[in-house]
Amino acid sequence: MTLPGILARLQTPAGRKLFRYSATSVVSVCVSVVFLVFFAGVLGWKAWISSTLSTAIATVPSYELNRKWAWGKTGQSHLWKEVVPFWALAFIGWGFSTLCTDMAETFAKHHHLAHLTRTALITTVYVGAFGVLWIGKFVLFNKVLFAHHPEDLPPALDGRTGIPG
Repeated sequence: MTLPGILARLQTPAGRKLFRYSATSVVSVCVSVVFLVFFAGVLGWKAWISSTLSTAIATVPSYELNRKWAWGKTGQSHLWKEVVPFWALAFIGWGFSTLCTDMAETFAKHHHLAHLTRTALITTVYVGAFGVLWIGKFVLFNKVLFAHHPEDLPPALDGRTGIPG
């Protein structure tokens, strides 16, 4: 694909949504990595504790940015249709990343890696684990979690009342 083709795709509604989802992911990764490095590298906490807290902290801005900016949802969040499923997905990712970071930590200890190398390995594995899940989450967010449903629109905007007056 050419650069003009990519730029043209980014001008479509789906392209803008994908770009915003990607940018939100970058913000979320940066937030979680800063906390992961702080917890695991600076404080020396275990990988699973560091991963858990980092994921929980980063999930807050991720939810808000995804819902409001990437998918353009307004109004109050719906607890069971949006908030709980979003957090469930975040913690499925957490479970996978924690398993992976714990394995990386065990590997690092077994091979007597230096503290800085161990921290770098755990951080790389943490980001990689979430990267594996990134595409699947986009599809779920787009088709299920933040999908715009006609029944959620006011009658004047969904075609039920004819032309708005």
